Amino acid sequence: MIDLSISVREAPDAPEYVFRLLVAEDGTPVAGTTLPAPEAALAAVEEFGEDIFFPRPGPPRLCTQQYGGPQVAVVSGTFHGRAVHSVFTRTDGCEIARWKAMAPLLGGSAA
Repeated sequence: MIDLSISVREAPDAPEYVFRLLVAEDGTPVAGTTLPAPEAALAAVEEFGEDIFFPRPGPPRLCTQQYGGPQVAVVSGTFHGRAVHSVFTRTDGCEIARWKAMAPLLGGSAA
């Protein structure tokens, strides 16, 4: 089961948008899901969620030093029975890539 709450701010002083992705055992979004494109969000979570929510230890990542904007998103809840608390930003190339991978979950599109 997947039950994720997503809060997004476009800037520190901007209003907070809150979404929810609630998925039944059969893998379909159910009532209570408030994301604009729940099927796309579910596809992103299933494809990238394990690696993004529960990264494996490894060598340090080299990230381009580019700034993608002040947006911040916090995802919390459960993903296949595991607790999730993940913060997304756009502060460097690695964080921008994470944001783009999970864009449908963060209320946007991957494009």
